[in-house]
Amino acid sequence: MLTKEEKANALEYANGLVDYVNKSPTPYHAIKTTSSKLVEAGFVQLSERENWNKQEKVRKGGKYFVTRNDSSIVAFTVGGEYKEGNGLAIVGGHTDSPCLRLKPKSLIKKHGFIQIGVEQYGGMIAHTWFDRDLSVAGKVYILDSTNGQLIPKLVKIDKPLLRIPTLAIHLNREANQKFEFDKETKLLPIAGQVSLDKNASTKHDERKSCADDPDLKLTSEQFESVQSVITRHSQSLVELIADELSVSISQIEDFELVLFDHQKSVIGGLNDEFVFSPRLDNLTTCFTATNALIEASKEANENQDIIRIMALFDHEEIGSVSFTGADSSFLLDIIQRLGKISFDSSSNMVDNFHQVVSNSFLLSSDQAHGVHPNYSEFYETNHSPHVNLGPVIKINANQRYATNSSGIVLIKRIAEKVKVPLQLFVVKNGSPCGSTIGPMLSAKLGMRTLDLGNPQLSMHSIRETGGSYDVIQLNNLFKGFYLHYNEVDQCLQRL
Repeated sequence: MLTKEEKANALEYANGLVDYVNKSPTPYHAIKTTSSKLVEAGFVQLSERENWNKQEKVRKGGKYFVTRNDSSIVAFTVGGEYKEGNGLAIVGGHTDSPCLRLKPKSLIKKHGFIQIGVEQYGGMIAHTWFDRDLSVAGKVYILDSTNGQLIPKLVKIDKPLLRIPTLAIHLNREANQKFEFDKETKLLPIAGQVSLDKNASTKHDERKSCADDPDLKLTSEQFESVQSVITRHSQSLVELIADELSVSISQIEDFELVLFDHQKSVIGGLNDEFVFSPRLDNLTTCFTATNALIEASKEANENQDIIRIMALFDHEEIGSVSFTGADSSFLLDIIQRLGKISFDSSSNMVDNFHQVVSNSFLLSSDQAHGVHPNYSEFYETNHSPHVNLGPVIKINANQRYATNSSGIVLIKRIAEKVKVPLQLFVVKNGSPCGSTIGPMLSAKLGMRTLDLGNPQLSMHSIRETGGSYDVIQLNNLFKGFYLHYNEVDQCLQRL
């Protein structure tokens, strides 16, 4: 039973997560939200295009972050007592969630309706997207006509725009027995009606272009289908985006948009014990890891002798194979650069990469499966984690998770220091097992790794359910890991 003060403190963190999720409908927004929090806490943004060895750009006691494609981020603090070759305490997670994404040519008109063509991103529970208030968000490239620069801007339309209606039970009497549908033809949102669309009869201006060159053998329509967003998407949708960004339609070069649940993330339950929310997988990690890194840097950084790192990657839900994913060079590049920096003016520049990696540890954090009271037969009896009973260590004999016994010993000792309860999860024999960024980063870096995460229900649904009292527990575990890793690791002997 929590005291009144403990409950208030826990709910403060849970409400912080709710606010974070509501600001972050896409990985781009999650990185913007994260970057803003880091800047406010005194972190300095670096660029991968810069030479970090020049003019002591990275120093002891400093706090920094680097983004890639505005959808992945690596943030780190250098301890004031850091010595070259010392280890790294890393918390890793991902910024993306399963969703629907606009196709490059999304405009569809059928039976008087304006529809939006979408493709499925990741392993979503598709039927949960029916009968929901949906909107769009993402990255838009704007042409600055004064200097010819192409500027990326984030957009989030805070209005219910779209809906994927189900078929009435009168027309499908088996709707409650099975709900099967073609994801190409039935998972199409409606956005409006042609008869009421102000742009229904609008004709686009004739444009002079290289499509007029007979040698190219391109029709004007073929050329425009690539060049103009108006010909590929609903003009009314493009106008909404332009209005949101205070630009003209002609300035919009292209965009990358996804659908998101317009209903806000909230605290719920009889005793405020739940977070009802989209994207808990894996914005819970993004929020708590960011908070923990900031809190640890404020509490003790000058006397620390390690580098603390938070790494959040895009594209985990589709395998991580991209230049911003965990299977990219992003984290490896950062570690290699840090290993080559001379933090002491008296030392020679030496590549300390292998020594650093050997002294380091990665916590791979992704949401875990809490036991579902209506489907308990799907869980292994002795490994059925409960929501609001603390973070879950995830174990798999086939290395779908990277956890091993030395990692469990280390994280248990840290959890004891910060008084965070831990749970264990193993999938049932014969059941499929998901995976995380843990195994691939462990193999890529040659680094000790442990997989864990907060328990939740309805993973990959458009609305997930997590524990409001678990948020502070994961935050405190990460903070404890940043503060006590090196001390505990020194006690862990290796064969």
